[in-house]
Amino acid sequence: MSLLVTETEAQDWLRDTLAVDASGMDRLSRLVDLLLEENERQNLVARGTLPHVWVRHIVDSAQLLHVSRETLPDGDWLDLGTGAGFPGLAVAALQPDRPVTLVDSRRLRTEWLKRAADALGLVNVRVVLSRVEDLPSGPHAVISARAFAPLDKLVTLSARFSTPDTLWLLPKGARAAQELQMLPESWNHLFHVEQSLTDANAGIITGCLLGEKAAPAHVFRQRGKK
Repeated sequence: MSLLVTETEAQDWLRDTLAVDASGMDRLSRLVDLLLEENERQNLVARGTLPHVWVRHIVDSAQLLHVSRETLPDGDWLDLGTGAGFPGLAVAALQPDRPVTLVDSRRLRTEWLKRAADALGLVNVRVVLSRVEDLPSGPHAVISARAFAPLDKLVTLSARFSTPDTLWLLPKGARAAQELQMLPESWNHLFHVEQSLTDANAGIITGCLLGEKAAPAHVFRQRGKK
């Protein structure tokens, strides 16, 4: 797939590749309008991205439904550090039957997310005002996070929301491959990097986290020494 550059290409990709129907496109168009309106009151996204909002935010989020080599599992989607609602709110607009939890620690952002979800009629959305550290543990089918934290920190904070079947979808920009290489060897994983459809220099880390490796027996013996 070639890089998507124009707003027309982005919208055509949604219709042709993701098979987004008229009602889905209407929800996305309404989301764009809400974003542009709210961005005048609070800086949800960089102003320089607004002329390319369909490429930079809508399709940049929607591509997570398409890029992974793994089958996208059914079930709850957890979006951490969701900010202006990307990718989580866009995913919820595209899949209104999937429960989507949007987590952010900033009150103004969560208030906006609630208003936007209500305006879009998205009853599948749950907005949580919280730091990730304070969230109750529990498994989710999909975990996403866009520019939230470096991969090693993100995995450490969020592994308790994951099972070996959970699919992680993590837009990481130009540092995707580097962050994956820096993930401690103590984590068993099946992560790999996929090319972004919206940025030639960006990658998306995707795959499954299998858990922490057990420490060798001699490590436990050494720890037990006085």
